[in-house]
Amino acid sequence: MKTNHNGLSLLNRWRSRGLIVCATALASFAAGSFIGAHRNSGEVRADSNRVFELMVYHCVPGKGAALESLFRDASKPMASHGISVVGYWVPNEDPAWNDTFIYLVAHPSRDEAQKNWDALHHDPEFRPYIEAAKPFIQKGDRQYKVDEVYMRPADFSAMK
Repeated sequence: MKTNHNGLSLLNRWRSRGLIVCATALASFAAGSFIGAHRNSGEVRADSNRVFELMVYHCVPGKGAALESLFRDASKPMASHGISVVGYWVPNEDPAWNDTFIYLVAHPSRDEAQKNWDALHHDPEFRPYIEAAKPFIQKGDRQYKVDEVYMRPADFSAMK
Protein backbone atom coordinates (compact mmCIF):
# COMPACT_ATOMS: atom_id res chain seq x y z
CA MET A 1 0.00 0.00 0.00
CA LYS A 2 1.38 3.38 -1.02
CA THR A 3 1.28 6.18 1.58
CA ASN A 4 0.88 9.82 0.57
CA HIS A 5 3.25 12.00 2.56
CA ASN A 6 2.46 15.24 0.72
CA GLY A 7 0.77 16.78 3.74
CA LEU A 8 3.69 15.97 6.02
CA SER A 9 6.16 17.15 3.39
CA LEU A 10 4.28 20.43 3.02
CA LEU A 11 4.21 20.94 6.79
CA ASN A 12 7.95 20.29 7.05
CA ARG A 13 8.64 22.71 4.18
CA TRP A 14 6.60 25.44 5.91
CA ARG A 15 8.37 24.82 9.22
CA SER A 16 11.72 24.94 7.45
CA ARG A 17 10.66 28.05 5.56
CA GLY A 18 9.63 29.74 8.81
CA LEU A 19 12.93 28.93 10.44
CA ILE A 20 14.84 30.19 7.41
CA VAL A 21 13.01 33.53 7.32
CA CYS A 22 13.44 34.06 11.05
CA ALA A 23 17.12 33.16 10.82
CA THR A 24 17.60 35.46 7.81
CA ALA A 25 15.81 38.34 9.49
CA LEU A 26 17.66 37.86 12.76
CA ALA A 27 21.03 37.54 11.01
CA SER A 28 20.32 40.74 9.06
CA PHE A 29 19.19 42.43 12.25
CA ALA A 30 22.31 41.27 14.09
CA ALA A 31 24.56 42.48 11.26
CA GLY A 32 22.81 45.85 11.29
CA SER A 33 23.14 46.04 15.05
CA PHE A 34 26.85 45.21 14.86
CA ILE A 35 27.48 47.86 12.19
CA GLY A 36 25.34 50.42 14.00
CA ALA A 37 27.07 49.79 17.30
CA HIS A 38 30.47 50.37 15.72
CA ARG A 39 29.36 53.61 14.11
CA ASN A 40 28.16 55.08 17.41
CA SER A 41 30.82 56.24 19.83
CA GLY A 42 28.72 55.51 22.94
CA GLU A 43 26.74 52.58 24.22
CA VAL A 44 23.35 51.97 22.62
CA ARG A 45 20.55 52.46 25.14
CA ALA A 46 16.79 52.68 24.91
CA ASP A 47 13.65 52.45 26.95
CA SER A 48 13.04 48.91 28.23
CA ASN A 49 9.56 48.98 26.65
CA ARG A 50 10.97 49.16 23.11
CA VAL A 51 9.77 46.39 20.80
CA PHE A 52 10.54 45.31 17.28
CA GLU A 53 7.95 43.99 14.86
CA LEU A 54 8.91 41.51 12.15
CA MET A 55 6.53 41.62 9.17
CA VAL A 56 6.61 38.82 6.57
CA TYR A 57 4.31 39.22 3.57
CA HIS A 58 3.54 36.12 1.48
CA CYS A 59 2.75 37.41 -2.00
CA VAL A 60 0.68 35.98 -4.81
CA PRO A 61 3.12 34.19 -7.15
CA GLY A 62 4.78 36.73 -9.41
CA LYS A 63 3.67 39.75 -7.34
CA GLY A 64 6.58 40.10 -4.88
CA ALA A 65 8.32 42.77 -6.95
CA ALA A 66 5.06 44.74 -7.23
CA LEU A 67 4.63 44.74 -3.44
CA GLU A 68 8.26 45.78 -2.99
CA SER A 69 7.72 48.69 -5.37
CA LEU A 70 4.56 49.74 -3.53
CA PHE A 71 6.41 49.85 -0.20
CA ARG A 72 9.05 52.11 -1.72
CA ASP A 73 6.45 54.89 -1.82
CA ALA A 74 4.37 53.76 1.20
CA SER A 75 7.37 54.18 3.49
CA LYS A 76 6.94 57.97 3.44
CA PRO A 77 3.47 58.08 5.04
CA MET A 78 4.54 55.28 7.39
CA ALA A 79 7.40 57.43 8.70
CA SER A 80 5.07 60.42 9.10
CA HIS A 81 3.00 58.34 11.54
CA GLY A 82 5.96 57.25 13.66
CA ILE A 83 6.40 53.85 12.01
CA SER A 84 10.20 53.52 12.24
CA VAL A 85 11.29 50.92 9.70
CA VAL A 86 14.71 49.43 10.50
CA GLY A 87 14.97 47.80 7.06
CA TYR A 88 13.31 45.96 4.19
CA TRP A 89 14.44 42.59 2.81
CA VAL A 90 13.70 40.44 -0.21
CA PRO A 91 15.04 36.87 -0.05
CA ASN A 92 17.03 36.18 -3.19
CA GLU A 93 18.54 32.69 -3.10
CA ASP A 94 15.96 30.18 -1.91
CA PRO A 95 13.19 29.58 -4.48
CA ALA A 96 10.84 28.64 -1.61
CA TRP A 97 11.03 32.30 -0.58
CA ASN A 98 10.18 33.79 -3.97
CA ASP A 99 7.44 36.36 -3.61
CA THR A 100 8.14 37.08 0.05
CA PHE A 101 8.66 40.62 1.33
CA ILE A 102 10.04 41.25 4.83
CA TYR A 103 10.53 44.33 6.95
CA LEU A 104 11.39 45.14 10.54
CA VAL A 105 9.90 48.02 12.53
CA ALA A 106 11.10 49.52 15.83
CA HIS A 107 8.49 50.89 18.25
CA PRO A 108 8.98 52.70 21.59
CA SER A 109 6.37 50.32 23.10
CA ARG A 110 3.51 48.01 22.15
CA ASP A 111 1.06 50.80 23.01
CA GLU A 112 2.85 53.25 20.70
CA ALA A 113 2.93 50.59 17.98
CA GLN A 114 -0.84 50.14 18.18
CA LYS A 115 -1.46 53.90 18.26
CA ASN A 116 0.80 54.55 15.26
CA TRP A 117 -0.60 51.67 13.16
CA ASP A 118 -4.18 52.78 13.91
CA ALA A 119 -3.38 56.36 12.89
CA LEU A 120 -1.69 55.16 9.69
CA HIS A 121 -4.54 52.83 8.70
CA HIS A 122 -7.10 55.60 9.25
CA ASP A 123 -5.14 58.18 7.26
CA PRO A 124 -7.00 58.85 3.97
CA GLU A 125 -3.63 59.47 2.28
CA PHE A 126 -2.51 55.93 3.14
CA ARG A 127 -5.75 54.18 2.11
CA PRO A 128 -4.74 53.90 -1.59
CA TYR A 129 -1.59 51.97 -0.57
CA ILE A 130 -3.67 49.48 1.41
CA GLU A 131 -6.05 48.95 -1.49
CA ALA A 132 -3.19 48.67 -4.01
CA ALA A 133 -1.45 46.01 -1.87
CA LYS A 134 -4.45 43.70 -1.50
CA PRO A 135 -4.15 42.00 -4.93
CA PHE A 136 -0.45 41.26 -4.27
CA ILE A 137 -0.84 39.41 -0.93
CA GLN A 138 -1.88 35.78 -0.66
CA LYS A 139 -5.10 35.01 1.19
CA GLY A 140 -5.97 31.93 3.17
CA ASP A 141 -9.11 31.40 5.24
CA ARG A 142 -10.24 34.92 4.19
CA GLN A 143 -7.15 36.40 5.90
CA TYR A 144 -4.14 37.97 4.24
CA LYS A 145 -0.97 35.92 4.73
CA VAL A 146 1.15 38.33 6.72
CA ASP A 147 3.19 37.04 9.64
CA GLU A 148 3.57 39.65 12.37
CA VAL A 149 5.88 38.93 15.29
CA TYR A 150 6.59 41.38 18.12
CA MET A 151 10.01 40.86 19.66
CA ARG A 152 11.88 42.36 22.59
CA PRO A 153 15.64 42.83 22.46
CA ALA A 154 17.67 40.38 24.51
CA ASP A 155 19.47 42.00 27.44
CA PHE A 156 22.82 41.47 25.68
CA SER A 157 21.70 42.85 22.31
CA ALA A 158 23.70 45.78 20.94
CA MET A 159 20.49 47.30 19.61
CA LYS A 160 17.81 47.92 22.15
